[in-house]
Amino acid sequence: MPASVAPARIAVFDSGVGGLTVLGDVHARLPGLDLRFLGDTARLPYGTKSAETVIRYALQASAALLDGFAADALVVACNTVSSCALGPLQARFALPVLGVIEPGALAAVQATRSGVIGVIGTERTVASRAYPEAIARLDAQAEVLSLPTPLLVALAEEGWFGNDAARAALHTYLQPWLASQPRASELDTLVLGCTHYPVFKPLLAQVLHELLGHEVRLVDSAEAIADDLARRFPAASRGEGQIELLATDSLDRFARVGGLFFPVHKAQTRLVDL
Repeated sequence: MPASVAPARIAVFDSGVGGLTVLGDVHARLPGLDLRFLGDTARLPYGTKSAETVIRYALQASAALLDGFAADALVVACNTVSSCALGPLQARFALPVLGVIEPGALAAVQATRSGVIGVIGTERTVASRAYPEAIARLDAQAEVLSLPTPLLVALAEEGWFGNDAARAALHTYLQPWLASQPRASELDTLVLGCTHYPVFKPLLAQVLHELLGHEVRLVDSAEAIADDLARRFPAASRGEGQIELLATDSLDRFARVGGLFFPVHKAQTRLVDL
């Protein structure tokens, strides 16, 4: 009989529990992968910090994530880190390091019909202009409208993504922004430029329809990165891999909040100190 082939191993890093949306999509699409996730819950949010700090934190957290785990790829499931630390991570680690910006930009360009694309994300992600630049490389004619929406990270971390507080936050962010954009009526695609944001999709779709009067396609970078990994590791569509979840603070809270994003009970959990 032929020797069994060891499952591919993927390490996934995020600043908090939001990256579990990526882990969930990857596991659903490729259940045969061995997955290890680290959420730097002690130091979130990254989105309000300087690029230098984000790079330092990302290098430290990724080193801890990869310690003792022979990964075939490192997925940076954080838009903030992907926007400013992907290069340093690729230079430090001798394995494929995949961010969420390029797959999300490609999905947005493929989805839009009007050429007017919105991006919501953290302050750092929006300030980096990573999405407009990535989209421009794919379609120079596309117009990108960007909006920082940092409060959504905190709401997601509290599990508040379908209540009145979430609705009020979305209206407060989106209504004046759309009113100030000359081509807002043509916006037909919105990139969720933070891995915490997919949990808002049902409510966000409702609010956008109320404000614009038409459906807006929501681009989820978690789905885009799962597509990328499926092309790289097609054999992992079968089988059942092992899942390990690491956090840098409060495993109880990590399990409680993370359970809203991913079935934490299916995994081993462990606290790490950076």
